[in-house]
Amino acid sequence: MKRAQLEANVLILVTLGLVAFGLVMVYSATSARAAVGDGEPMHYLVRQSLYALAGLVALVVCARTPYAWWRRVAPTFLALSILVLAAVLVVGDPVNGAKRWVTIGPLTFQPSEPAKLALAVWVAAYLSRSRMRPPGTLAELAKPLGLVAGVSCALILVEPDLGTAIAIALMLGGMLIAAGTSFGLLARAGAVVAALGVAAILLEPYRRDRILAFVNPWDDAQGSGFQSVQAMIGLGSGGIFGEGIGEGITKIFYLPEAHTDMIFAVIGEELGLIGTGGVIIAFAAFCWAGLRIAAMCPERFGSLLATGLTVLVGAQAATNLAAVLGLAPVTGITLPFVSYGGSSLVVALAGAGILLNIAGADARARRATVPDRSRGNRRPRAAVARGSRSAERPRRARDVRRVAGLG
Repeated sequence: MKRAQLEANVLILVTLGLVAFGLVMVYSATSARAAVGDGEPMHYLVRQSLYALAGLVALVVCARTPYAWWRRVAPTFLALSILVLAAVLVVGDPVNGAKRWVTIGPLTFQPSEPAKLALAVWVAAYLSRSRMRPPGTLAELAKPLGLVAGVSCALILVEPDLGTAIAIALMLGGMLIAAGTSFGLLARAGAVVAALGVAAILLEPYRRDRILAFVNPWDDAQGSGFQSVQAMIGLGSGGIFGEGIGEGITKIFYLPEAHTDMIFAVIGEELGLIGTGGVIIAFAAFCWAGLRIAAMCPERFGSLLATGLTVLVGAQAATNLAAVLGLAPVTGITLPFVSYGGSSLVVALAGAGILLNIAGADARARRATVPDRSRGNRRPRAAVARGSRSAERPRRARDVRRVAGLG
């Protein structure tokens, strides 16, 4: 099998499998509550299916668009994303005390989702500039990378959305590692980011409550720890094989946000250890394929962009799973490809499409080579042409000297 073909196949199969599985679980998590609420048990399924269709269109378009195009539009894309992040704080629709969404007709749009993609594209373009060496000091890291990322994360934290800010920080860390940044510098930068994160937590009472609930959720099982406790009950109730799809009960008026942040708990209750283990393996396979694509990409920008997109999906999935499993505080971040949410699904599928186009770069590079049987290897056509011309130069020089009577 050709290089990158296996990785591309794994990537597309895992992505489509997670999307289809997510539709099933969204319906399972919402049908009963929707039927009781407005009599339309398929309300959330229909909306998520439309978002999935739009996301698949975005995947195909991005897979057919040369990834180098993103490098040209990176500054504009980033500027627009920051502008929209600022605008949502003014015109956004408040939901549960947060201003994260903009409503356009029947559609709800979350600006922080494309902002993650814009940052990945811009950082990859910046780090791949010609003669660009990795940042060596905190000052070099701060300008402009730290400044741009800091402004974006600050706007996202004001919404407030700590989970997305954490995912962005982890994505940037992965891209800097791929670019060759020293671990000592990353450790110092991580300490600064952690200090800012602690400050962001302490400044918001609800975040402090989540930290206390994480330390001991059973201490206030009917209050701040309610969501974590119900998630644990759901996961524990499933056992090894689960209660069966649609048979879970914690999702019905017990588990808050069962179809978004906590859908993994529904999976655990209805499909048990087998189902949750399968989801974790699927995300591990996605990350393996994405990082392999990044490693095989012949061009630095594509390699860094593939790294950023892969780490972004992996970091978001790990953050969500850790919160549901009680290994980290609840941050409100969704499970990629699986949770209900249009903006998240469309952007994640667009990112998968970009990864598929980068995977094809290796195949295109291989097609641009021809075999050199005399040397037993492969050289680019351009190199063969240069080699033939350089071989002709000595003969031409000898002919000139011979004609001039000097040979």
